[in-house]
Amino acid sequence: MTDDNSRDLYDRALSVLPGGVNSAVRAAIEPYPFFVQKGDSGHVIDADGNRYVDWVMGLGPLLLGHNLPEPVQAGIQQKASEGPMYGTPTEVEVDLAEFVVRHVPSVEKIRFVNSGTEATTSAVRLARGYTGRNKIVVMQGGYHGAQESTLVEGDADDPKPSSAGIPQSFADHTLPVPFNDEDAIRDVFEEHGDDIAAVLTEPILGNYGIVYPEEGYHEFLREITDDYGSLLIFDEVITGFRVGGLGCAQSEFGVTPDLTTFGKIIGGGFPVGAIGGRAEIIECFAPSGDVFQAGTFSGHPVTMAAGLETLQFAAENDVYDHVNGLGKRLRSGLTDILADQAPSYTVTGTDSMFKVIFTRDGPGPDSLEEQCPDGCRQNPTCPRYDYCPKNAADVKNAETDRWRRIFWGEMKDEGIFLSQNQFECQFVSYGHTDADVEETLEAYKNAL
Repeated sequence: MTDDNSRDLYDRALSVLPGGVNSAVRAAIEPYPFFVQKGDSGHVIDADGNRYVDWVMGLGPLLLGHNLPEPVQAGIQQKASEGPMYGTPTEVEVDLAEFVVRHVPSVEKIRFVNSGTEATTSAVRLARGYTGRNKIVVMQGGYHGAQESTLVEGDADDPKPSSAGIPQSFADHTLPVPFNDEDAIRDVFEEHGDDIAAVLTEPILGNYGIVYPEEGYHEFLREITDDYGSLLIFDEVITGFRVGGLGCAQSEFGVTPDLTTFGKIIGGGFPVGAIGGRAEIIECFAPSGDVFQAGTFSGHPVTMAAGLETLQFAAENDVYDHVNGLGKRLRSGLTDILADQAPSYTVTGTDSMFKVIFTRDGPGPDSLEEQCPDGCRQNPTCPRYDYCPKNAADVKNAETDRWRRIFWGEMKDEGIFLSQNQFECQFVSYGHTDADVEETLEAYKNAL
């Protein structure tokens, strides 16, 4: 397996792009990333002609895989052939909005934007404008895009910017707490409740190894935000239209947030974001309200067509049965492999998401017959319960360097493309096959 062309392309990129990339995570691959030439169903082919089973899927947007089904491709091409964009509304954005409103429990109205970052930025502004309050509660390790209000580290007593270029005054209005920690939530509401505009959380921590909520956690968030007159915002940029099917993760957990942010799948692989929720809140966006939000490319007709065609295809075909079935086979197979080869490691994920977290501690291998068979579900009766990650700090305490420096490269040599670090999750697409699963499980055996 050669990589001469990728190396040459990276050398060129370093001279014109900061770090040689346009998104920081792409540089996590050492000594340099491989450059992709094209996709093919559940695979990618790099600039040197090497072929990999692709479980990254563009970091989540490609529910249908790289080869779009004919009706989806035709719908996108037709819209593109009619002109790139117009600066005025089109019917297809109304069609996609109506589809989302029909299927997602919390969404009565929706505003389309251009990225997940833009969606969460706008949702925070909307929550502040609607409530007249300033502070936002976020989960440590939760990722809500590259925006000033959530690029914050530390805890609620000492929040600090996690990036240069963000004033401390921004971080002062953000209250980070550990995921799955009800006591920490109670504490911040007791101290700041009158000024908390919203709790912003992913239903499942998807950018920190896939951490599942403990039973009752989201119901608790719903109750305490109601008690204090704050909003509950679910960031479903990753989980939206992937976990829980067309109803999204909120339907699977049975909790209805006030606002939901979307990205990735809702645009069918094209740049997109959206904020949906109760009509009275969404109506606070300009021009009907006084919370300003606008964008030249918002509701872009080609993106809207891609999202609508993707979701309609998923609704009319066996897409979720297929991807969730393969996801379960992967997690079950990985659970068996780890029990034999790396019993301290943890399999996480649900539906079409999966990950192996290199946790350092675990129960004895003799007790693993009673563990969660399909990825960690925070089940108190599971022998892994005390060892499975409950929050971002638990994931960070895993052997993250081993994943990055050794394991990722071993899997690449086996022809498997995994997420570039220990934290980001992996995704199954409609383009993947049983053969891809078997090849991947065999590669895990060899690499471990």
